[in-house]
Amino acid sequence: MATKTVKNGLYMPNYGIFGDIHFLIQLAQLAETHGWDGFFLWDHIAYKNDEGHTVNVADPWVALTAIAIKTQSIRIGTTVTSLPRRRPWKLARETASLDQLCGGRLILGVGMGLGQGEWDDLGEETDLVKRGQMLDEGLDVLTGLWTGDPFSYDGQHYHIDDAQFLPRPQQQPHIPIWVGGFWPNKRPFQRMARWDGMIPLFEEEGPQVFKEGVRYVQQQRTSSDLDFDIVKIGVSQPDMDVSPWVEAGITWWLELLMPEVYGFQPGDEAAQQVFIDLIKQGPSIT
Repeated sequence: MATKTVKNGLYMPNYGIFGDIHFLIQLAQLAETHGWDGFFLWDHIAYKNDEGHTVNVADPWVALTAIAIKTQSIRIGTTVTSLPRRRPWKLARETASLDQLCGGRLILGVGMGLGQGEWDDLGEETDLVKRGQMLDEGLDVLTGLWTGDPFSYDGQHYHIDDAQFLPRPQQQPHIPIWVGGFWPNKRPFQRMARWDGMIPLFEEEGPQVFKEGVRYVQQQRTSSDLDFDIVKIGVSQPDMDVSPWVEAGITWWLELLMPEVYGFQPGDEAAQQVFIDLIKQGPSIT
């Protein structure tokens, strides 16, 4: 039995069966009814399955807006948005508006982005060093514009001259930012330490290596703020011993709803009922 409470969220692609916003609304409402704490979407622009066929994709911000209107208390967000391919001032406006709409329930997950196809095909920046720079600058721009005060910025990739965005997000001092990245790359983990939460990914899974990544971030942090979130993505089992993960420091468990993990193709509608039933069972992590 875990010794502290862990929040439970659902984590799913925004493509395939989840490319239907009506279905996403249904799942989010069920999740809120059955005790889940969060509902999080991936942020793909386009997607092809393993056979090279294009599948349906839902814009996550349109989907989250619809979900915000149809729910009351569940936290919502993206995990993660590839900030280097988003104009940060546009995202600042979208997220501030959405946070106002949902009553301060938004969490913004960010990262550099995976999947070269979505970058090459659309003429986006493919150099990982530059994308890392754009991510850091983009976060500066987001939080600067969220203040609601006149804001100027002169970075390598972004330049702003005395812009002011109102209204501010409902959450202050800013919308919580979770940062994703792969261990043992130190740069993304240093970035995690500067914000509000970490979504660490590992080539070899396990509580011990997870704890190693968490320990590194904690050493980098200049604040002992207890609100810092440590997010674990996984597929739980009814008899699963979560204690090693709690000891590793997790504050959120995100249940992965991915058709491929359950033996389906991304667009296989037969998977819909599987995920409906899973959500109705409620969280298994306590």
